[in-house]
Amino acid sequence: MTSDIDDRLIEAGRKLFAREWRFVWASPSIQTLPPMAGLEIAFAGRSNVGKSSLINALTGRNNLARTSHTPGRTQELIFFEGPDNTGLRLVDMPGYGYAKAPKTQVASWTDLIHKFLLGRASLARVYVLIDARHGLKDVDLEILGTLDRSAVSYQIVLTKADQVKAAELANRIAETEAALAKHPAAFPNVLATSSRSSTGMAELRAAMARLLEERAS
Repeated sequence: MTSDIDDRLIEAGRKLFAREWRFVWASPSIQTLPPMAGLEIAFAGRSNVGKSSLINALTGRNNLARTSHTPGRTQELIFFEGPDNTGLRLVDMPGYGYAKAPKTQVASWTDLIHKFLLGRASLARVYVLIDARHGLKDVDLEILGTLDRSAVSYQIVLTKADQVKAAELANRIAETEAALAKHPAAFPNVLATSSRSSTGMAELRAAMARLLEERAS
């Protein structure tokens, strides 16, 4: 993209998220999903990776998505909608991996995640959030495999980038992008973000604005 297009998309992303976003639906099971409409963008990641904080930072709403210091608090697929004319929904998914909950309950959330990723025709993109301090883990690679099989495009977003030194962050981005070369549905580029400092938020908003434009054309 040229710098002019970058600037245009960043402004489009800013406008997209400057308006009101609201909670619209919570689904504890595949059977209770809302009817498909428009485009959906989902946020997946290990428990406590910062999905809810990222959604709040994107939308500029401190309490839109519930945050917690206790892993596993998000136990449903949570849907948010923007202004009526955008045709876009954000989906906060249950965290996978470790959670302070019974193993049977964690297994149920994990099953819900996999079924949603494999069978939702309106799902246009998944952002897989990875803690910049730790990088990809085996449980993350399982989710990437599910996304590859479902042919849903996805991109890695590193969270908590402000907590990593610049040289370490550059190495983390490089090693993550190298790992993605083995995954056919993955975007090759990694976004580094911080919900606390707003690092990378403009670029992430611009990526969503670009997706909306591409699907509309």
